Amino acid sequence: MKLHWVRNEIARMRGQIRAQEREIQMLQRAGVATASAELVLSRMRAKIDDLCRERDALRRVATA
Repeated sequence: MKLHWVRNEIARMRGQIRAQEREIQMLQRAGVATASAELVLSRMRAKIDDLCRERDALRRVATA
């Protein structure tokens, strides 16, 4: 059950990252500063990395 939730959360957050990247591109084209948005994006990527590690650990436990 937990593995399913982690996989869904990874997929959801990847969608949010794509949207955030598009928004940053629009802001950059408009000449607006994007430093804070890029910081949020890096935190989101770090969270996905953590979730991927958790998913991999859950997979190992499930197959053991």
